[in-house]
Amino acid sequence: MPTPATDTIAAIATPPGRGGVCVIRVSGPRAAAIAKAVTGQTPKPRHATFARFRDGAGNVIDEGIALYFPAPRSFTGEDVVELQGHGGVVVSDMVLQATLANGARMARPGEFSERAFLNDKMDLAQAEAVADLIDAGTTQAARAAARTMEGEFSKQIDCLQDELTALRVYIESAMDFADEDIEFIKSGDIATRLRDIDTTVKKITAVAGRGRVLNDGVAIVIAGRPNAGKSSLFNALSGRESAIVSPAPGTTRDIVRERVTVDGLVLHIQDTAGIRPLDDNQTHARIEAEGIRRALTGVKKADITIWVRDDTAPADTNEPAPIQAASLLVVLNKIDRSGRPPGRHTIKDRAVKNCQGEVVAIAVSATTGAGLNALREEITRRVIGEDTGENEFSARRRHTSALEQTQTHLRRARRHLEAQLKGAGGGELLAEEMRLAQQHLSEITGAVTADDLLGRIFAEFCIGK
Repeated sequence: MPTPATDTIAAIATPPGRGGVCVIRVSGPRAAAIAKAVTGQTPKPRHATFARFRDGAGNVIDEGIALYFPAPRSFTGEDVVELQGHGGVVVSDMVLQATLANGARMARPGEFSERAFLNDKMDLAQAEAVADLIDAGTTQAARAAARTMEGEFSKQIDCLQDELTALRVYIESAMDFADEDIEFIKSGDIATRLRDIDTTVKKITAVAGRGRVLNDGVAIVIAGRPNAGKSSLFNALSGRESAIVSPAPGTTRDIVRERVTVDGLVLHIQDTAGIRPLDDNQTHARIEAEGIRRALTGVKKADITIWVRDDTAPADTNEPAPIQAASLLVVLNKIDRSGRPPGRHTIKDRAVKNCQGEVVAIAVSATTGAGLNALREEITRRVIGEDTGENEFSARRRHTSALEQTQTHLRRARRHLEAQLKGAGGGELLAEEMRLAQQHLSEITGAVTADDLLGRIFAEFCIGK
């Protein structure tokens, strides 16, 4: 059981500035006493009570509604009081100061949610979803965060934990029968159960990856040879003239960034310098070389790299430098000159590294806008697939990282199992990999969490939440 807090915290829970209503939230053992000191009464639990808010000298500061939620039936699991008065910088601060004068202290960012987590009112994934819901930039992201806040993500993790626990118990029981453990493990078909768990983790990881993208957005880098129309495409996608467009090669030297929303996805688009061989002896070439270096660095970090080809140029002039991209999307630009129909095309392209034979390319004209909808649809398809989004939940990078670590240990566990069935290994290594897999899953919901991680997570929250 968590240790009850001995102090009481207070903060303004609504955005600062002028508004119709301001909410001051108080949580902790002195919450009821502070409410009585400020309002002259102890509000009836879970009822809206009209009250006048007074300072230490008895002067009326404001009037409004007082709400009292006794522990444990509150957001934090502690006694909670909310004082709802008129919105204004001065008056709201005066009410807050009255609560502080009666024994509360200023809450740290995210401390109310942190106390809710520590008091078992929600797990860590749900607590993080509170912040994700507040910060959601699209309707789809908000709905995904709401599902995580309701426990959809945690429910799937808990089911995995139950399956792993049952399997670990079975495996470790087999280890008690040194002479019979191989037959014991064979008879229980451990390999099938372990493979099924691994498959489930992969599915959850895929959904969590999409949830992470809904939360963080998609990092897209536009790259290609000079004069392929990268900056024109960047401007067309962003809807503004952010990048300079010029027929002179090497115009773009630094990375230009824009934030765009497409079909509920936030796209962080970067326009980069054209990638080409340079003469390092020239000063301007050295400057451009730095732009190319930054472009290649951006490609390595991007979720999707859009490689822009000039559809009017000979194929050999579109050969890219050896780039390492997580997902490479070929765009054939300037079709208003080449005459190619807009949209998806299957082409034979030697320019795409590690691709054999035919690849999918999107034909567009950054000048006329032809094919841009097809490009947006392809980006969406690559990020979230064909899923309708009804089963999405929000996730963070630490969640996907923990799931990937879980998969790593499950793969190792399967290798140790194969070795054991061949008589070339012991069950101890198999059991240890299972334990580590379960530990990484526990990090998602906070069953196993370091204090410094909690500090970093809740420090990202707004004050009053």
